[in-house]
Amino acid sequence: MITSLLVANRGEIACRIFRTCRDLGIRTVAVHSDADGTALHTRTADTAVRLPGATPADTYLRGDLIVKAALAAGADAVHPGYGFLSENPGFARQVLDAGLTWIGPPPGAIEAMASKTRAKELMGLAPLLKVTEDDLPVLVKAAAGGGGRGMRVVRRLDDLDAALESAR
Repeated sequence: MITSLLVANRGEIACRIFRTCRDLGIRTVAVHSDADGTALHTRTADTAVRLPGATPADTYLRGDLIVKAALAAGADAVHPGYGFLSENPGFARQVLDAGLTWIGPPPGAIEAMASKTRAKELMGLAPLLKVTEDDLPVLVKAAAGGGGRGMRVVRRLDDLDAALESAR
């Protein structure tokens, strides 16, 4: 049973998780950089722990500091939120190795899904070596990502080559 949850994130996502925890009777712990000391997520949580530094690289991306904060605050679980360390299997392992509950996919699943191309292959969705009319519509996206930029829905085979070139 989780009694205290640290959210390794900030802003709206942390506030939403805190709201759910409050509804479930779970104590909440926020982490914050120097720049976020008075941010809404720090005021909404039951406890806020300072991560020394001002940049995300010095704070929210430091799994070691976040695990220390969780232990110091008496949290028994960590939720990564999204972004930052949420897709970092090493961070998930750090949390588990510290004896804390990890709220998220197991590290092996995070690793398996790290490559969009490999993830789609594991799900039987890619690669489509030869797209046919029966496959349409298809979504063409650059394998290396790009935050959704360049994604194209292809509804006609005549448009496929242009969409592939655009994704490259």
